[in-house]
Amino acid sequence: MTQTWIALLRGMNVGGHRITNADLTRAFAAMGCANVGTFRASGNVFFDGEGATADWTLRIQDGLRAALGYEVPTYLRTADELRAVAQVRPFSDAALAASKGKPQVTFWATEADEAVHAAVLDLATREDQLVIQGRELFWLPSGGFLESDLDLARIARLAGEGTTRTLGTVEGIVKKLGKR
Repeated sequence: MTQTWIALLRGMNVGGHRITNADLTRAFAAMGCANVGTFRASGNVFFDGEGATADWTLRIQDGLRAALGYEVPTYLRTADELRAVAQVRPFSDAALAASKGKPQVTFWATEADEAVHAAVLDLATREDQLVIQGRELFWLPSGGFLESDLDLARIARLAGEGTTRTLGTVEGIVKKLGKR
């Protein structure tokens, strides 16, 4: 069955790894993806295709390595899964109003076990609130992403690497998807 997928690519257009959305669209089309589109220039690609998550993830990572010459960690969600993430409201209105930061969502490849969840959530502070739901970590930083004292490297060591987007970006991707 064909479904719409969203590939959230880590490390795109940072650290000297530059690619245009047009080139990214062509690379995905060459991998057999249909109806390819992008959102912003930060590695958000949606496409239609048949197959399993693991198969698409490997195909995309292998295809991008061949096309670009470097590794591109890929976190895949179906359109329905991303729509569900966009609907999550883990922080109170009062917390959102008090924060100078934008709500962030980190996408992991797999769901961590309860012990890892507990260890990650122990890193939360009053200034940097954390909530885990499934394969996503929701973070409300007190200020800008780089201004936070939250130990993001430790979170990655505990739960595995991921890729982070603002909740607004997730909502924007969902809006661009429309009813696909």
